[in-house]
Amino acid sequence: MVDHLSDENIDAILSSIKKEKPAPYKIGKERTVNNYDFKKALRFSQDQIRTLTRIHENFARLLTSYFSTQLRTYVQLTVTGVEQYSYEEFIQNIEKNSLLGVFEASPLPGSMVMEFSPDVAYVMFDRLLGGQGNALNKTSDLTEIETSIIERVFVKALDCFQEAWTSVIRLSPSLKEIEVNPQFLTMSPPNETVIMVSLHTKIGDVEGVINLCLPHLVLEKVLPKLSARHWLANQTKTKENHEVAALEKKLQSTKMSVKAVLGQSSINIEDFLNLKNGDVIRLQESFSDPVTVLVDEKQKFFAQAGVSKGRLAVQITDVQTQEDDSDGNW
Repeated sequence: MVDHLSDENIDAILSSIKKEKPAPYKIGKERTVNNYDFKKALRFSQDQIRTLTRIHENFARLLTSYFSTQLRTYVQLTVTGVEQYSYEEFIQNIEKNSLLGVFEASPLPGSMVMEFSPDVAYVMFDRLLGGQGNALNKTSDLTEIETSIIERVFVKALDCFQEAWTSVIRLSPSLKEIEVNPQFLTMSPPNETVIMVSLHTKIGDVEGVINLCLPHLVLEKVLPKLSARHWLANQTKTKENHEVAALEKKLQSTKMSVKAVLGQSSINIEDFLNLKNGDVIRLQESFSDPVTVLVDEKQKFFAQAGVSKGRLAVQITDVQTQEDDSDGNW
């Protein structure tokens, strides 16, 4: 027999269904989605950016040392950024009245730019010309003297650039021109990716920036070498080479005693005890025999005795070879 639900039972069932709340839907962890600008292609990996940062931190230290010596005042340079931009963005961000040094670095192709902000450039002029290091508010073109001065500064800065890159590649930087109008710089297409290295620069109480613009097309050849592993390996090798060079330099300045021996003889003790003024000791060598030259008590050269500028002197006539040395002094 089939049981039928009464109206009360049906109402009770419907009421219980309405009271039950659906289980909340669990939303996963929210993901951050970044916009991608297809016009601004990122062609350098983070590993390459880190290597470029290390290279130019060394560049900043070298420049700090050079500027401190030349300007005779407190100078501090620090890397504040190594970023990828389009060449057009770099040009647009150049500060008005900046000095731009365009240079090449063989064997890399193309050109790069070193930018001195106005405050940095003109405080250098003031210090190098004997001033106190005040920033100048200059808007006119550079004079011939100012151009000559800043050219020398750029050339010395490129020497530091060359040394900083030694651990990656041996470069030969050369300054092409100095420009004050960035619109005249057409070394790369507007959309070409460039690396901009920013160095915060403090000279005395004046602060400014020195920027480097390194196009991707220029660095493309060395990109495989811009890895942390390759850079560290070359740093170790470069350090060893510097240590060897420093040791050689120190050895080259080491003092050595040099003696010229006219001749030798032998006498007995009785004759030695009876020696007095005017006695003559006959030597084994004849008048025409060469003089023996000792270096640190070891026979190294043969020479001819004579006089030079009123002083006794010897002129080297021959180098003693190992075969000539019967005493094993070589």
